[in-house]
Amino acid sequence: MHDTVQALREDLAAAFRITAGFGWTESVGNHFSAAVSEDGMVFLMNPRWTHFGEIRASDLLLLDARDPEVMARPNAPDPSAWTVHGTIHRRVPAARVLLHAHTPYATALATLKDPRMLPLDNNTARFYGDLGIDTGFGGIADDAAEGARLADALGRNSCLLMGNHGITVSADTVAEAFEKLYFFERAAQTLMLAYASGQPLNVLSPEVAENTARGWDAYRGMAFEHFDYLKRQLDRSDSTWRA
Repeated sequence: MHDTVQALREDLAAAFRITAGFGWTESVGNHFSAAVSEDGMVFLMNPRWTHFGEIRASDLLLLDARDPEVMARPNAPDPSAWTVHGTIHRRVPAARVLLHAHTPYATALATLKDPRMLPLDNNTARFYGDLGIDTGFGGIADDAAEGARLADALGRNSCLLMGNHGITVSADTVAEAFEKLYFFERAAQTLMLAYASGQPLNVLSPEVAENTARGWDAYRGMAFEHFDYLKRQLDRSDSTWRA
């Protein structure tokens, strides 16, 4: 169990460092979490106001989504992080890993009146039928009702576009969650550039979009190879993330 949790700590720490390397950080905000317990209630999450570029495996907080005293402790997490991640881990235990970020193109898409991820190519169609959209933005997510609404909006989807806010993705492993974050940003970039052209969009039919989305299932292994490559790059420059 110790080895499993340590491996999870290291993967999550790597995800923070890689995200920082891609320039997807928001000062010392945004949060990633990963469930440790089988029921999803006990999870790891980054400490309050620590930059992604400096996070180490040992820095991650071990929290219980059922613990009412979490926010009263000296090392309490960011209130919005606890509201969103604590609630989703409590209400959607299948969401083992949650990565929330304000990546540039995903956030731009989230500000549109119609923030749907239209299927235009392989990457945009990847999320067809697997993207919840929340349009109830009411400011910084720091109250219980906000967390519950976001958990409901995620539902059985693995990704949630938070209107006027950003993107949250979920998966069974950190590698797979990071791959979704990576491809969602690539897809959002394609869609926003297509919108910027001012030309009519050649949107795929529902049948082709569905077929394309399902076609990605055979490429699940890409996530692990990609993530392992990125971790090797981290080790070449600074391996302190493993500490």
